[in-house]
Amino acid sequence: MKDTDSEAPDIKPGRLDRGTYAHVFDDINPPLSAREALIEAARCHFCFDAPCVEACPTSIDIPSFIGKIRTGNLKGSAIDILSANIFGGTCARVCPVEELCEEACVRTTGENKPVKIGLLQRHAVDALMKDGAHPFTRAPDSGKKIAVVGTGPAGLACAHRLAMLGHNVDVYEARAKPGGLNEHGIAAYKVPDDFAQKEVAWLLGIGGIKIYDNKALGRDVTLDDLRKRYNAVFLGTGLQTTQKLGLGDETLEGVEDAVGYIERLRQAKDLSKLPVGRRVVVIGGGNTAIDIAIQSKRLGAEDVTLVYRRGPSQMGATDHEQHLAQTEGVRIKHWVAPVKLIGWRGKVKEIELAYTRLDDAGKLVLTEARTTLLADMVFKAIGQQLVKDPFDDNAREPLAIKNGKLVVNDERETSLPGVYAGGDCTATGSDLTVRAVEDGKLAAIAIDKRLRR
Repeated sequence: MKDTDSEAPDIKPGRLDRGTYAHVFDDINPPLSAREALIEAARCHFCFDAPCVEACPTSIDIPSFIGKIRTGNLKGSAIDILSANIFGGTCARVCPVEELCEEACVRTTGENKPVKIGLLQRHAVDALMKDGAHPFTRAPDSGKKIAVVGTGPAGLACAHRLAMLGHNVDVYEARAKPGGLNEHGIAAYKVPDDFAQKEVAWLLGIGGIKIYDNKALGRDVTLDDLRKRYNAVFLGTGLQTTQKLGLGDETLEGVEDAVGYIERLRQAKDLSKLPVGRRVVVIGGGNTAIDIAIQSKRLGAEDVTLVYRRGPSQMGATDHEQHLAQTEGVRIKHWVAPVKLIGWRGKVKEIELAYTRLDDAGKLVLTEARTTLLADMVFKAIGQQLVKDPFDDNAREPLAIKNGKLVVNDERETSLPGVYAGGDCTATGSDLTVRAVEDGKLAAIAIDKRLRR
């Protein structure tokens, strides 16, 4: 390939018409109208042993909340939801319902058309939040104080439940804005209209919770200090860094962490000033890979290719997400793995891929066959990992870590008495918002029980 300026990597802002940016990340799943919600609620069989409830990580009483929608009791419906999952608004938007509650719906068998549980949940919760009043009240003040680290769904779910139980909670957030991945890491088209911040503000309506922004664990506060000053500690720090590809030249301009770019996108005041490549390659197979691929395309990237080392059934992203990416114009290339980044004057220009296969033992191996893709930008979406230094740096009692995540028991207590954890920083299940909410809720209940003993 000739080394000419005309073939230089092409990364620039403003690829769309100015007026287009106002709608480029409009709601991908518009809400149901009141009439549509009533019609959909009427489709529910209100099963006694509802399989959809079993499939929900937070055990929302789905037949109950749908039944209340059917009778016009939206407030009661929302309280059913929020009693089990205080982030019912976000989860209604981002949960992979097609693999959880809706997949388990009895309407799926035969009809292959489950009740739209996610949209019905959103209908009820949005109506309550629009009303503005907080539906829960605090128990009498316990006199106990708990520290929560992180304002993501795990941290704030824990804080809210503790506040309901009468405890006072101080929440420490490393960023300048609360919300965790709901605010900084989820695709913009899933939570438009600043919904994450509206939900945080609404959640804080319970009272008894104070958030301290720009307070990072290991930099501004230490676990040892928190243990001394509080009756219990909950860690909902998430995973702080993206894993490396293990290739040379990962520092080339144009090679970026997908999560970092999504955060920049979510916080951008003017999307027309956000640079994007003409040719984008995304490495990974999870929901973050899908999110960054679709958002790159919507920002004006001409060609977006997602490359994954295995087949479609092994991808972390759901079938629904994979289909969505393809309908948005993203090309998904399976059974290839990156082996080399090729630069041009300090900028990425190409990525070399090896075709992969499974050997007789079922192990993934690279073949000798190679292919290359032109790439102005390469996004790494191959998973994140825990930065453990804040937990064990100079600590007399380091936390137990296994396979890169904090070890917790069924009550979400770590190896240190009185220190609990949940969400992505622990290995409690799939890395889903709804799972993080359940972790926070279970930890709060365990902390309350411990303190009242």
